[in-house]
Amino acid sequence: MNLVLPLVVALLATDPPAIYKGSEGATAVTAPRLEASAVIDGALDDEVWTRAARLSGFSQYAPNDGRPAENETEVLVWYSPTAIYFGIRAAAAPGSVRATLAERDRIDADDWVQLYLTTFNDGRQATVFGVNPLGVQMDGALVEGTRSGQGGGGFGGLSAGRETPDLSPDFVFESKGRLTGDGYEVEIRIPFKSLRYQSRPVQDWGLHVIRRVQSSGHEDSWVPARRTASSFLGQSGTLVGLTDLRRGLVMDLNPVVTARADGAQHAGSWRYDAGAPEAGGNLRWGLTPNLTLNATVNPDFSQVEADASQFQFDPRRALFFAEKRPFFLDGSEYFSAPNNLVYSRRIIEPVVAAKLTGKVSGTSVAVLSAVDDTAHSLTGRDNPLYQIVRLQRDVGGGSRAGMLYTDRVDGSATNRLLAGDARILWRKIYAIDLQAAVSRDTLDGSTTVAPLWSAVLNRSGRRYGFRLVASGTDDDFRAGSGFVSRTGVGTVRMTNQVSAYGRQGARLERWTGDVTLEGSWQYDALVNGRPAQDRKLHLNSNFTFRGGWRTGASVLIETFGYDERLYADYGLRDGDQVRPFTGVPRLPNLDYVLTLNTPRRKGVAANVFLLWGKDDNFFEWASSDIIFGTVGLQWRPTERLRIDGNYQLQSYARRTDGSLVSRRRIPRVRLEYQATRAIFVRWVGEQNAYYQDALRDDSRTELPIVILDRASGTWRATLPVRRRTFRQDVLFSYQPTPGTVVFAGYGSTFDDSRDPRRAWGRARDGFFTKISYLFRL
Repeated sequence: MNLVLPLVVALLATDPPAIYKGSEGATAVTAPRLEASAVIDGALDDEVWTRAARLSGFSQYAPNDGRPAENETEVLVWYSPTAIYFGIRAAAAPGSVRATLAERDRIDADDWVQLYLTTFNDGRQATVFGVNPLGVQMDGALVEGTRSGQGGGGFGGLSAGRETPDLSPDFVFESKGRLTGDGYEVEIRIPFKSLRYQSRPVQDWGLHVIRRVQSSGHEDSWVPARRTASSFLGQSGTLVGLTDLRRGLVMDLNPVVTARADGAQHAGSWRYDAGAPEAGGNLRWGLTPNLTLNATVNPDFSQVEADASQFQFDPRRALFFAEKRPFFLDGSEYFSAPNNLVYSRRIIEPVVAAKLTGKVSGTSVAVLSAVDDTAHSLTGRDNPLYQIVRLQRDVGGGSRAGMLYTDRVDGSATNRLLAGDARILWRKIYAIDLQAAVSRDTLDGSTTVAPLWSAVLNRSGRRYGFRLVASGTDDDFRAGSGFVSRTGVGTVRMTNQVSAYGRQGARLERWTGDVTLEGSWQYDALVNGRPAQDRKLHLNSNFTFRGGWRTGASVLIETFGYDERLYADYGLRDGDQVRPFTGVPRLPNLDYVLTLNTPRRKGVAANVFLLWGKDDNFFEWASSDIIFGTVGLQWRPTERLRIDGNYQLQSYARRTDGSLVSRRRIPRVRLEYQATRAIFVRWVGEQNAYYQDALRDDSRTELPIVILDRASGTWRATLPVRRRTFRQDVLFSYQPTPGTVVFAGYGSTFDDSRDPRRAWGRARDGFFTKISYLFRL
């Protein structure tokens, strides 16, 4: 009794916590600053939570915005001098919550809550922190509009709502959650050391809170945000009047030691090349609350899992693989630029690198310098030098302007690029994205200067929206520090979309239908006003059903023109002579597409993509019957075990006689066991089976196709190709926090090329370890 009475008196003397109901427009939050702390154990029972500001009144955001949320959500927020705290109470029907003990950033199939903190209150970029009901973390960054030049068209129509955050960056924060009888609770502590923010004694931060309810397939938002708005972050609520934020010294030291041994066949025996362990390290120094300096010496290879195989649907386009190295991921959002003109994987094996990122007086600043290993130079003697500068300036309410300069020097060879871009928002539903770039490439004493440009006009409407894209890339444009999938092409694309919505509680929640018209030109043909080479008409229809079911259907009517550049080395064998290869001027296509994405039921979810019909056979420049298919199955038998299967098929058959031109089949299985939040074991197995027939001029003469070997000047017959490989990766991972890791892995590749009876043989393998520790001073 003597202990309880003072507590009761203290509570009665304290002002009741403020309640901010988003559905009533109360989105300017005064979070209390408290000289206190909370134990992050997943139970909101510490006394300090009773004094937190309370965010309630969530409404549905997806699939249909503006409707009342079916499940109650309450978010508590307060901050101490060194960290900001969030508490989540999420109501749900008994047995409906989906939660697994997942690997970081892999909670997309669970229920989750995401916090978008716009610490510069600019409505343009945010740091994202997410948790599932057990407190498993996802985190990343969102910079709106930097990838808009690549979107539109396709089989999904116009995108609506918030852009997907990039989950590559990792931040240090605490979280823990637990299931309750009526839902779940989660506690979150985000130290100010993990954030960049304004250098002001008093400041406002933007805040969005999104909750995903897997059982219904709905997303609920604290702010009554509209999916049709041109900016999601521009609709944020506000944490008002944050004062006296103390980060102290922000100095992260992250030493790394890696070792690897690669095995291969040597003189009839299997040998391992095990070099000495390599040491390196990363430094993160918060110069000011808004500027951070990163440096690295000999960063680790970080390939804890090999890149998944991809299909190349169009041989004129290169394949993109995501960055995985920690140094390049930290602050990567500041380097974001339309059309991937910054691509850090171009820096293959840096010896040393440094970068400065942050925001000063409304201008985002990103500077990167790197020295690559001599093994990746043209001569094998020089160290390629990279310099990248990215600046973005806030303009008006949500608009911005940016510039980019990249410089790659490799001995006497240089590549320099200068680009400007802008994003203009107006009337809340319109957005224009513009970019112009010029590259200057010098090689062997010859210099070429070439442009790239793009313009996107987007209208996001609830019932009607459209998107107009125009872009062009000169044949000689080179981005030595970026990724441009195809040069020498110009494109104009127009998409018109209409939407309809079901009544609340109806089985069909939303339907969208769109028509996409697209023309593609060789770049010189576009600038000189000649007709389009490729012409496309896509009719897309997509449905969202209650419970998270999504399906779609498309009809693709296309005609492709002959691209003589792609077949410059082709010839036709006619007896002892080689005749020039000349393809038919145009190939007509008619394809059909079906897609299906299921919610998770009893631990199982699936996705299907199927495209079939009459389409280009690029191998022979002839029409073919094609089948492109992907089937995925995800199974969560327990909260710790995850099994993901995926099967890809790509098949081309000649329409003249039904014979097979090419076929690729890629089954892939990923099995993970999460022993604790910090420890998991993973096995990945992937088979890649490929067949290609001897090529012939199927559209005209039926003569065999031969290909010029430019090194020797001789013509090479296209013989049948049949190969299979099987790759497996095994990984043990201990990662209590980002930066502190112990990885131990083994990878091996088998193929059937060594045995005429097509028996599997080990082609190569390797062991690797990585140990690093994050010292946060």
